[in-house]
Formats: sequence, C-alpha cells, structure tokens
Amino acid sequence: MALNLDGKKAVVEEVAAIAAKAHSAIAAEYRGMSVTELTELRKKARETGVYLRVVKNTLARRAVAGTEFECMQSGLVGPLLIAFSMDDPGAAARLIGDFAKGHDKLIPKVVAIGGQLYDSSELARLASLPTRDQAISMLMSVIKAPVEKFVRTLAEPHAKMVRTVAAIRDQKEAA
Repeated sequence: MALNLDGKKAVVEEVAAIAAKAHSAIAAEYRGMSVTELTELRKKARETGVYLRVVKNTLARRAVAGTEFECMQSGLVGPLLIAFSMDDPGAAARLIGDFAKGHDKLIPKVVAIGGQLYDSSELARLASLPTRDQAISMLMSVIKAPVEKFVRTLAEPHAKMVRTVAAIRDQKEAA
C-alpha cells in the first residue's frame, strides 16, 4: 500500500530520530528473501537491540540527512533494509553478518560508523568490536593486572622463606 504525504513524513521523522541516537548503521540488500526469513531477521534484531527497517531509498536519504549517517546517501540504491545499532556499535554488524552467513540473499552494501562510510568488507571488523560489558571487563583486567603483580611480588619473599624452611625440615627428617 502506498503511503500518503503524512505517512511519508512520519517514516522520515521516525528513522531520523533513530539515526540521531544510533552508534552505527548497515544497509543490506534483501532481494529474494522470503517473508519468513525477514520475520526471523526482525525477531533477532529486536532481541539484540537493533532497529531494523525497510524504507524507500528517497525517504531514507531524507531521514539520514543532517545526521552522522549522511555519508550513506550515495550508497542507498536498490531494495535495502537499514539496521541501526542502538546499544553498542557492533550489534547491527553482528546481526547482519551472522544472518548473511546462513542466508546468501542478504548482502551487506553500506557500513557507516562515526560519520565515516566504509565498504561492506569492513562489516566483519565492525562486528568484532566488543560489547559494552566486554569492553568494561577488558578495561578492568588491565587495571587489575599491576595490582596483582605487586601483591605477588610482596608475597614472594615470605613464600620463598617457607619453602626453604620446609626443605630444611625434609632434609633433617631424611637424615
């Protein structure tokens, strides 16, 4: 069903509001995918915090105008769906990349993050970014490492003395 002018304005406003808050965006061609496959993709998108929408390219171009995803405008050609990462930058890339492995008709076309447009070959690199929780745990391990080493260094003389006394005791018992 064709949208009237008010419907088109509502779609542009909705996508523009999402684009203003998103961390990254992926545009992928979905030509030839069945409704069941698209429904499965939408379900996974909801579970992972990714906003997924099939939008006409002219409406999508207007929606991303004035956002950091304005660089995507030249790549919005053909039947595309747009995935915006809302929680962490790599969520949409992981979703599209994982789904494309099992469904060869989903083809990533445009990858954008931080106002930069990347080729679809960079999708795997974006997908490998750690989630927020993973990044925090990596930071905490880096912070914790020097303290652990300091404590081990302080404890080593005492441990060495105990091992020496135990060796002397074992030597006297054997004699």
